[in-house]
Amino acid sequence: MTGEEALAHLQDTATFWSIGSATSVDVVRAACDCLVAGVDSPTLRILAGVSPVKGSEDDELRRWLGDAFAELSLTYYGEASRQAEEVVLRIMARRLLAGTITPRQLTSWVAWFITYAGTPLAGELINLESAYEFVESIHDVRQQTSTRTEDLDAKVIAEARRLVDHLAQG
Repeated sequence: MTGEEALAHLQDTATFWSIGSATSVDVVRAACDCLVAGVDSPTLRILAGVSPVKGSEDDELRRWLGDAFAELSLTYYGEASRQAEEVVLRIMARRLLAGTITPRQLTSWVAWFITYAGTPLAGELINLESAYEFVESIHDVRQQTSTRTEDLDAKVIAEARRLVDHLAQG
C-alpha cells in the first residue's frame, strides 16, 4: 500500500468510525498501516499506539484523532456528523456501483447506520430497505405482489448513481 492509499484508508476508516460503522481498532490499524507505508507525524505515532482497552478505546481515539488529522491534512469529522454521513453514503454508493456490495447490502447498511434521523440524502435508500422487507415478507407468505427484488435493485442502483452525482457536485 502506498502512503497515499494508506492515508485515504485512514480517512475513510475514521469517517466510518465517526458514524459508528467502524471500530476504534479499525482506526488504530489504519494508523499503523500509514506508518508502515512511510507516512509519519508525531501524533500519528501516538494514534497508532493507542491500546484499545474495552470501554475507553473511543476516548483515547477522540483525544488524538483530530490532532493527527490536522498534521496529515486530513478532514476530521466529529461523531454523529451529518458531513460524515454524507461522505460514507457516497463511499457506500460507489461500492455498489463498483459491484463490491449488493443493492440490498447498501440499503440495509444505510437503514442501520444512518437511519431516518440522519442525513435526508439517505431517506430514499431507507424507504427502499423497507420495500425489500415488504416484498420479501409477501413472497414468504404468498406471491401477491408484482414487485420483485430485482425491480428494487434497479431503483437502488439508480439512487446510488444520483447520490454519487449529487454529492460530487456538493
